[in-house]
Amino acid sequence: MKSMLVVAAVGFLQDTGWQFKLISQAYEVLSDPKKRDIYDQGGEQAIKEGGSGSPSFSSPMDIFDMFFGGGGRMTRERRGKNVVHQLSVTLEDLYNGITKKLALQKNIICEKCEGIGGKKGSVEKCPLCKGRGMQIHIQQIGPGMVQQIQTVCIECKGQGERINPKDRCEDCSGAKVTREKKIIEVHVDKGMKDGQKILFHGEGDQEPELEPGDVIIVLDQKDHSVFQRRGHDLIMKMKIQLSEALCGFKKTIKTLDDRVLIISSKSGEVIKHGDLKCVRNEGMPIYKAPLEKGMLIIQFLVVFPEKQWLSLEKLPQLEALLPPRQKVRITDDMDQVELKEFNPNEQSWRQHREAYEEDDDGPRAGVQCQTA
Repeated sequence: MKSMLVVAAVGFLQDTGWQFKLISQAYEVLSDPKKRDIYDQGGEQAIKEGGSGSPSFSSPMDIFDMFFGGGGRMTRERRGKNVVHQLSVTLEDLYNGITKKLALQKNIICEKCEGIGGKKGSVEKCPLCKGRGMQIHIQQIGPGMVQQIQTVCIECKGQGERINPKDRCEDCSGAKVTREKKIIEVHVDKGMKDGQKILFHGEGDQEPELEPGDVIIVLDQKDHSVFQRRGHDLIMKMKIQLSEALCGFKKTIKTLDDRVLIISSKSGEVIKHGDLKCVRNEGMPIYKAPLEKGMLIIQFLVVFPEKQWLSLEKLPQLEALLPPRQKVRITDDMDQVELKEFNPNEQSWRQHREAYEEDDDGPRAGVQCQTA
Protein backbone atom coordinates (compact mmCIF):
# COMPACT_ATOMS: atom_id res chain seq x y z
CA MET A 1 0.00 0.00 0.00
CA LYS A 2 2.85 2.34 0.91
CA SER A 3 4.64 1.80 -2.45
CA MET A 4 1.40 2.44 -4.34
CA LEU A 5 0.96 5.75 -2.51
CA VAL A 6 4.53 6.79 -3.31
CA VAL A 7 4.16 5.84 -7.01
CA ALA A 8 0.85 7.68 -7.30
CA ALA A 9 2.11 10.77 -5.49
CA VAL A 10 5.33 11.03 -7.51
CA GLY A 11 3.47 10.62 -10.78
CA PHE A 12 0.97 13.22 -9.70
CA LEU A 13 3.67 15.75 -8.80
CA GLN A 14 5.52 15.19 -12.04
CA ASP A 15 2.36 16.02 -14.00
CA THR A 16 1.21 18.87 -11.71
CA GLY A 17 4.33 20.31 -10.10
CA TRP A 18 2.56 23.47 -8.99
CA GLN A 19 0.67 21.48 -6.34
CA PHE A 20 3.89 20.48 -4.62
CA LYS A 21 4.11 23.95 -3.09
CA LEU A 22 0.58 23.63 -1.71
CA ILE A 23 1.36 20.25 -0.16
CA SER A 24 4.57 21.62 1.35
CA GLN A 25 2.77 24.59 2.89
CA ALA A 26 0.03 22.35 4.28
CA TYR A 27 2.60 20.05 5.86
CA GLU A 28 4.41 23.05 7.36
CA VAL A 29 1.22 24.25 9.04
CA LEU A 30 0.28 20.78 10.32
CA SER A 31 3.75 20.11 11.74
CA ASP A 32 3.96 23.45 13.63
CA PRO A 33 1.53 23.72 16.61
CA LYS A 34 1.70 27.56 16.63
CA LYS A 35 0.93 27.88 12.91
CA ARG A 36 -1.82 25.29 13.25
CA ASP A 37 -3.48 27.43 15.96
CA ILE A 38 -3.17 30.56 13.76
CA TYR A 39 -4.78 28.71 10.86
CA ASP A 40 -7.63 27.43 13.07
CA GLN A 41 -8.37 31.00 14.17
CA GLY A 42 -7.89 32.99 10.95
CA GLY A 43 -7.48 30.57 8.08
CA GLU A 44 -5.01 30.83 5.21
CA GLN A 45 -4.97 34.64 5.27
CA ALA A 46 -3.78 34.67 8.87
CA ILE A 47 -0.91 32.39 7.92
CA LYS A 48 0.11 34.71 5.07
CA GLU A 49 -0.01 37.79 7.29
CA GLY A 50 2.04 35.98 9.89
CA GLY A 51 4.88 35.72 7.39
CA SER A 52 5.25 31.97 7.16
CA GLY A 53 8.23 30.91 5.11
CA SER A 54 8.46 28.07 2.67
CA PRO A 55 9.69 24.73 4.00
CA SER A 56 13.25 23.83 3.06
CA PHE A 57 12.77 20.76 0.89
CA SER A 58 15.60 20.23 -1.55
CA SER A 59 13.59 17.82 -3.69
CA PRO A 60 10.08 16.38 -3.89
CA MET A 61 11.44 13.15 -2.36
CA ASP A 62 12.20 14.93 0.96
CA ILE A 63 8.53 15.40 1.75
CA PHE A 64 7.88 11.75 0.88
CA ASP A 65 10.62 10.76 3.32
CA MET A 66 8.66 12.54 6.04
CA PHE A 67 5.29 11.10 5.06
CA PHE A 68 6.39 7.56 4.13
CA GLY A 69 9.61 6.98 6.07
CA GLY A 70 12.10 7.26 3.20
CA GLY A 71 15.21 6.87 5.37
CA GLY A 72 15.90 10.57 6.04
CA ARG A 73 17.37 11.81 9.29
CA MET A 74 13.95 12.76 10.67
CA THR A 75 12.82 9.13 10.47
CA ARG A 76 15.84 7.52 12.12
CA GLU A 77 15.28 5.68 15.35
CA ARG A 78 15.88 8.11 18.21
CA ARG A 79 16.18 5.49 20.92
CA GLY A 80 18.58 2.58 21.37
CA LYS A 81 17.52 -1.04 21.58
CA ASN A 82 16.51 -2.68 24.84
CA VAL A 83 18.76 -5.37 26.33
CA VAL A 84 17.12 -8.45 27.90
CA HIS A 85 18.83 -10.67 30.52
CA GLN A 86 17.55 -13.72 32.41
CA LEU A 87 18.12 -13.92 36.16
CA SER A 88 17.92 -17.34 37.81
CA VAL A 89 16.05 -17.30 41.14
CA THR A 90 14.79 -19.92 43.59
CA LEU A 91 11.32 -20.21 45.05
CA GLU A 92 12.85 -19.10 48.35
CA ASP A 93 14.08 -15.91 46.63
CA LEU A 94 10.58 -15.13 45.38
CA TYR A 95 9.10 -15.92 48.80
CA ASN A 96 11.50 -13.89 50.94
CA GLY A 97 12.73 -11.28 48.46
CA ILE A 98 16.40 -10.84 47.61
CA THR A 99 18.87 -8.39 46.07
CA LYS A 100 21.22 -9.83 43.45
CA LYS A 101 24.12 -8.22 41.63
CA LEU A 102 24.37 -8.67 37.89
CA ALA A 103 27.45 -7.82 35.80
CA LEU A 104 26.65 -6.36 32.37
CA GLN A 105 28.83 -5.44 29.40
CA LYS A 106 27.50 -2.30 27.72
CA ASN A 107 28.54 0.34 25.21
CA ILE A 108 29.24 3.82 26.56
CA ILE A 109 30.07 7.05 24.76
CA CYS A 110 33.84 7.26 24.27
CA GLU A 111 35.21 9.76 26.80
CA LYS A 112 38.29 10.67 24.79
CA CYS A 113 36.49 11.81 21.63
CA GLU A 114 33.16 12.51 23.40
CA GLY A 115 31.32 10.33 20.91
CA ILE A 116 32.63 12.09 17.82
CA GLY A 117 34.75 9.17 16.65
CA GLY A 118 37.83 11.24 15.88
CA LYS A 119 39.32 14.70 16.06
CA LYS A 120 37.00 17.67 16.09
CA GLY A 121 36.14 18.64 12.57
CA SER A 122 37.23 15.28 11.17
CA VAL A 123 33.69 14.01 10.77
CA GLU A 124 32.19 14.91 7.43
CA LYS A 125 28.83 14.26 5.87
CA CYS A 126 28.84 11.30 3.54
CA PRO A 127 29.04 12.74 0.01
CA LEU A 128 27.25 9.77 -1.53
CA CYS A 129 24.04 9.80 0.52
CA LYS A 130 24.35 13.41 1.76
CA GLY A 131 24.02 12.33 5.38
CA ARG A 132 20.85 10.32 4.97
CA GLY A 133 22.44 6.95 5.55
CA MET A 134 20.20 5.63 2.78
CA GLN A 135 20.35 5.89 -0.97
CA ILE A 136 17.10 6.44 -2.84
CA HIS A 137 16.73 5.29 -6.42
CA ILE A 138 13.82 6.20 -8.70
CA GLN A 139 12.84 3.74 -11.40
CA GLN A 140 10.25 4.40 -14.06
CA ILE A 141 7.87 1.46 -14.28
CA GLY A 142 5.43 2.90 -16.80
CA PRO A 143 4.18 6.07 -18.47
CA GLY A 144 3.94 8.68 -15.74
CA MET A 145 4.64 6.11 -13.00
CA VAL A 146 7.82 5.61 -11.01
CA GLN A 147 8.94 3.40 -8.14
CA GLN A 148 11.11 4.44 -5.20
CA ILE A 149 13.74 1.97 -3.93
CA GLN A 150 15.93 2.67 -0.90
CA THR A 151 19.11 0.87 0.14
CA VAL A 152 21.71 1.34 2.88
CA CYS A 153 24.50 3.61 1.72
CA ILE A 154 27.53 1.55 0.71
CA GLU A 155 29.92 4.37 1.54
CA CYS A 156 28.99 5.12 5.18
CA LYS A 157 27.07 1.88 5.90
CA GLY A 158 24.02 3.78 7.06
CA GLN A 159 25.84 6.19 9.41
CA GLY A 160 25.38 9.25 7.20
CA GLU A 161 28.96 10.38 7.88
CA ARG A 162 32.55 9.24 7.55
CA ILE A 163 35.93 9.82 9.24
CA ASN A 164 39.34 9.70 7.62
CA PRO A 165 41.22 6.67 9.07
CA LYS A 166 44.18 8.82 10.19
CA ASP A 167 41.89 11.09 12.20
CA ARG A 168 39.99 8.33 14.06
CA CYS A 169 40.00 8.17 17.87
CA GLU A 170 42.63 5.81 19.27
CA ASP A 171 40.40 4.59 22.09
CA CYS A 172 37.29 3.68 20.09
CA SER A 173 38.84 3.39 16.59
CA GLY A 174 36.12 5.65 15.22
CA ALA A 175 33.28 3.57 16.67
CA LYS A 176 32.32 6.46 19.02
CA VAL A 177 31.64 4.01 21.86
CA THR A 178 33.69 1.73 24.13
CA ARG A 179 32.79 -1.37 26.15
CA GLU A 180 32.35 -1.08 29.91
CA LYS A 181 31.51 -3.55 32.67
CA LYS A 182 28.77 -2.35 34.97
CA ILE A 183 27.30 -3.96 38.08
CA ILE A 184 23.58 -3.43 38.63
CA GLU A 185 21.62 -4.44 41.72
CA VAL A 186 18.40 -6.30 41.00
CA HIS A 187 15.83 -6.08 43.79
CA VAL A 188 13.52 -9.11 43.69
CA ASP A 189 10.46 -8.24 45.77
CA LYS A 190 8.41 -10.72 47.75
CA GLY A 191 5.72 -12.39 45.68
CA MET A 192 7.26 -11.79 42.26
CA LYS A 193 6.61 -14.51 39.70
CA ASP A 194 8.52 -16.61 37.22
CA GLY A 195 8.88 -14.63 33.98
CA GLN A 196 8.21 -11.27 35.64
CA LYS A 197 10.24 -8.37 34.24
CA ILE A 198 12.28 -5.77 36.14
CA LEU A 199 13.07 -2.60 34.17
CA PHE A 200 16.23 -0.48 34.41
CA HIS A 201 15.43 2.64 32.42
CA GLY A 202 18.22 4.04 30.26
CA GLU A 203 20.78 1.41 31.24
CA GLY A 204 21.11 -0.08 27.76
CA ASP A 205 23.88 0.54 25.24
CA GLN A 206 24.75 4.18 24.61
CA GLU A 207 25.07 5.63 21.13
CA PRO A 208 25.64 9.22 19.96
CA GLU A 209 22.45 11.21 19.37
CA LEU A 210 20.32 8.36 20.69
CA GLU A 211 18.57 7.95 24.01
CA PRO A 212 19.87 4.72 25.61
CA GLY A 213 17.49 1.79 25.65
CA ASP A 214 16.45 -0.10 28.78
CA VAL A 215 17.86 -3.16 30.48
CA ILE A 216 15.08 -5.69 31.11
CA ILE A 217 15.67 -8.45 33.66
CA VAL A 218 13.42 -11.52 33.29
CA LEU A 219 13.11 -13.76 36.36
CA ASP A 220 13.67 -17.47 35.73
CA GLN A 221 12.52 -19.63 38.66
CA LYS A 222 14.17 -22.96 39.36
CA ASP A 223 12.06 -26.00 40.26
CA HIS A 224 11.67 -26.71 43.98
CA SER A 225 12.01 -30.17 45.52
CA VAL A 226 8.96 -29.84 47.80
CA PHE A 227 6.69 -27.00 46.75
CA GLN A 228 5.02 -26.07 43.50
CA ARG A 229 3.61 -22.62 42.95
CA ARG A 230 0.20 -21.96 41.45
CA GLY A 231 -0.62 -18.26 41.52
CA HIS A 232 -0.53 -17.17 45.15
CA ASP A 233 -0.78 -20.77 46.46
CA LEU A 234 1.88 -23.35 47.28
CA ILE A 235 1.18 -27.04 46.66
CA MET A 236 3.00 -29.98 48.21
CA LYS A 237 2.55 -33.76 48.51
CA MET A 238 2.80 -35.56 51.84
CA LYS A 239 3.01 -39.31 52.43
CA ILE A 240 1.23 -40.76 55.45
CA GLN A 241 0.98 -44.34 56.68
CA LEU A 242 -2.30 -46.25 56.65
CA SER A 243 -2.42 -46.12 60.44
CA GLU A 244 -2.04 -42.31 60.30
CA ALA A 245 -4.75 -42.04 57.69
CA LEU A 246 -7.16 -44.06 59.88
CA CYS A 247 -6.15 -43.08 63.39
CA GLY A 248 -4.82 -39.55 63.05
CA PHE A 249 -1.37 -38.01 62.67
CA LYS A 250 0.85 -35.07 63.58
CA LYS A 251 3.39 -33.81 61.01
CA THR A 252 5.83 -30.92 60.59
CA ILE A 253 6.46 -28.79 57.49
CA LYS A 254 9.49 -26.57 56.98
CA THR A 255 8.45 -23.36 55.22
CA LEU A 256 10.38 -21.36 52.63
CA ASP A 257 11.39 -18.85 55.31
CA ASP A 258 12.74 -21.61 57.63
CA ARG A 259 9.79 -21.72 60.02
CA VAL A 260 8.29 -25.05 61.12
CA LEU A 261 4.54 -25.66 60.92
CA ILE A 262 2.80 -28.42 62.88
CA ILE A 263 -0.25 -29.97 61.23
CA SER A 264 -2.48 -32.73 62.58
CA SER A 265 -5.69 -34.52 61.69
CA LYS A 266 -8.69 -34.52 63.96
CA SER A 267 -9.45 -37.55 66.08
CA GLY A 268 -11.54 -40.05 64.15
CA GLU A 269 -11.00 -38.26 60.85
CA VAL A 270 -10.12 -40.56 57.93
CA ILE A 271 -7.71 -39.21 55.31
CA LYS A 272 -8.20 -40.87 51.93
CA HIS A 273 -5.52 -41.31 49.31
CA GLY A 274 -5.38 -38.12 47.22
CA ASP A 275 -7.30 -35.95 49.69
CA LEU A 276 -6.50 -32.21 49.63
CA LYS A 277 -6.26 -30.05 52.75
CA CYS A 278 -5.09 -26.44 53.07
CA VAL A 279 -3.50 -24.07 55.56
CA ARG A 280 -4.62 -20.51 55.00
CA ASN A 281 -2.16 -17.61 54.84
CA GLU A 282 0.85 -19.94 54.44
CA GLY A 283 1.18 -19.70 50.66
CA MET A 284 3.19 -17.19 48.63
CA PRO A 285 3.29 -13.53 49.66
CA ILE A 286 1.19 -11.36 47.37
CA TYR A 287 3.29 -8.97 45.28
CA LYS A 288 3.19 -5.41 46.63
CA ALA A 289 1.06 -6.67 49.56
CA PRO A 290 3.56 -9.06 51.24
CA LEU A 291 1.68 -9.25 54.55
CA GLU A 292 -1.07 -11.14 52.71
CA LYS A 293 -0.42 -14.69 51.52
CA GLY A 294 -2.15 -17.40 49.57
CA MET A 295 -2.84 -20.93 50.78
CA LEU A 296 -0.60 -23.91 51.42
CA ILE A 297 -2.34 -26.87 49.77
CA ILE A 298 -1.36 -30.40 50.84
CA GLN A 299 -2.19 -33.53 48.88
CA PHE A 300 -2.01 -36.69 51.02
CA LEU A 301 -0.65 -39.94 49.62
CA VAL A 302 -1.56 -42.94 51.77
CA VAL A 303 1.19 -45.56 51.97
CA PHE A 304 -0.19 -49.09 52.43
CA PRO A 305 1.70 -51.81 54.37
CA GLU A 306 3.99 -54.30 52.68
CA LYS A 307 2.94 -57.90 52.07
CA GLN A 308 2.50 -60.15 55.09
CA TRP A 309 2.95 -57.27 57.51
CA LEU A 310 0.48 -58.92 59.89
CA SER A 311 0.32 -62.54 60.91
CA LEU A 312 -2.70 -64.63 59.87
CA GLU A 313 -3.68 -65.14 63.50
CA LYS A 314 -4.15 -61.40 64.06
CA LEU A 315 -6.04 -60.68 60.89
CA PRO A 316 -9.46 -61.50 62.48
CA GLN A 317 -8.76 -58.95 65.21
CA LEU A 318 -8.01 -56.27 62.60
CA GLU A 319 -11.05 -57.20 60.57
CA ALA A 320 -13.27 -56.83 63.62
CA LEU A 321 -12.14 -53.20 63.96
CA LEU A 322 -12.63 -52.29 60.29
CA PRO A 323 -15.88 -51.73 58.41
CA PRO A 324 -17.51 -55.07 57.42
CA ARG A 325 -16.71 -56.73 54.14
CA GLN A 326 -19.15 -56.64 51.27
CA LYS A 327 -20.83 -60.00 51.01
CA VAL A 328 -20.79 -61.71 47.59
CA ARG A 329 -23.30 -64.36 46.55
CA ILE A 330 -21.54 -67.28 44.81
CA THR A 331 -23.35 -69.81 42.63
CA ASP A 332 -22.24 -73.05 40.99
CA ASP A 333 -22.23 -71.61 37.45
CA MET A 334 -19.47 -69.10 38.31
CA ASP A 335 -15.81 -69.74 37.44
CA GLN A 336 -13.13 -69.48 40.10
CA VAL A 337 -9.91 -67.80 38.89
CA GLU A 338 -6.61 -66.95 40.55
CA LEU A 339 -5.11 -63.48 40.79
CA LYS A 340 -1.47 -63.12 39.72
CA GLU A 341 1.02 -60.30 39.90
CA PHE A 342 0.88 -58.14 36.78
CA ASN A 343 4.14 -57.53 34.94
CA PRO A 344 3.65 -54.86 32.25
CA ASN A 345 6.98 -55.71 30.62
CA GLU A 346 5.97 -59.32 30.20
CA GLN A 347 2.59 -58.35 28.77
CA SER A 348 4.18 -55.95 26.29
CA TRP A 349 6.63 -58.64 25.18
CA ARG A 350 3.82 -61.15 24.67
CA GLN A 351 1.80 -58.75 22.51
CA HIS A 352 4.84 -57.92 20.44
CA ARG A 353 5.59 -61.60 19.90
CA GLU A 354 2.02 -62.51 18.92
CA ALA A 355 1.77 -59.66 16.42
CA TYR A 356 4.58 -61.07 14.30
CA GLU A 357 4.18 -64.78 14.95
CA GLU A 358 3.57 -66.78 11.78
CA ASP A 359 1.72 -70.06 11.36
CA ASP A 360 1.88 -72.60 8.52
CA ASP A 361 -0.31 -70.48 6.24
CA GLY A 362 1.68 -67.23 6.66
CA PRO A 363 1.27 -64.18 8.91
CA ARG A 364 -1.62 -63.88 11.32
CA ALA A 365 -4.61 -61.82 10.33
CA GLY A 366 -4.03 -58.10 10.68
CA VAL A 367 -0.35 -58.21 9.76
CA GLN A 368 0.40 -57.39 6.14
CA CYS A 369 3.72 -57.58 4.37
CA GLN A 370 4.56 -55.23 1.54
CA THR A 371 5.36 -56.96 -1.74
CA ALA A 372 7.12 -55.60 -4.75
